[in-house]
Amino acid sequence: MTPEPLVRSWNEPFTDDLTSDLELALRIADAADAVTMSRFDAADLSVQTKADASPVTEADLAAERAIRDVLASERPEDGVFGEEFGASGDASRQWIIDPIDGTANYLKGIPMWTTLIALAIDGVPRVGVASQPALGRRWWAATGLGAWTDGDAAGPRRLHVSTVSTVAESSISFQSISQWDEAGRADALVRMSRAVWRDRGYGDTWPYMLLAEGRLEFVAEFGVKEYDIAALVPIITEAGGRFTDIDGNDSLSSRSSLATNGILHRAFLDLVHDR
Repeated sequence: MTPEPLVRSWNEPFTDDLTSDLELALRIADAADAVTMSRFDAADLSVQTKADASPVTEADLAAERAIRDVLASERPEDGVFGEEFGASGDASRQWIIDPIDGTANYLKGIPMWTTLIALAIDGVPRVGVASQPALGRRWWAATGLGAWTDGDAAGPRRLHVSTVSTVAESSISFQSISQWDEAGRADALVRMSRAVWRDRGYGDTWPYMLLAEGRLEFVAEFGVKEYDIAALVPIITEAGGRFTDIDGNDSLSSRSSLATNGILHRAFLDLVHDR
């Protein structure tokens, strides 16, 4: 069971204080990090193959259980939608979680994987945490509270997207060639690579965080599920960027994503669609 498609704009006015929800999301990330790091790069890590042929490890399952246990204790009335155990409860306030985004990296001992935690209210992602404990990095945001990271000794640092204003000066991440080819968009990818300053396939959550930090101007991918991107939306938007699907719609359920520094959102949409 998946959530209903979004029908509300992500830019509608919202004035609720989300401080306590963000604090809870950060505590949840702590609990998940403890689980995932305890089994990261373990020689005896248990790995299974799901019905969709994707891998799942014992750590994916244990981390999602740990997250759900905290939510059951502290937000028993809220709904939960996770990659491993599906959806339950009230969808008007729904926690959307991916215990390990980048399981293929996790099981191979590559540190580029992330725990993603989001709170969607009436279908709009309002709180987001992206935690990469193997790299000692974390990013978080909530509507009205800004976007932040804690990757250095100076303490939390507020995030801002770049002010690059031309496609020709942009640095972009396309995730993978195979994604774009399977989506029938290989021509668009080549067209963009010829139009920008630099293109790289960094992959998974990290390029979105680079965009929020002002280091990239465009990230897009295909085949994404709600739990792959919900936590990224508030981080990108609170940093001043724009996040839509590949057609420019506010949607978690379109199976595509397109994030930019905001200034160039229309230009990149036009470039992708050859307009």
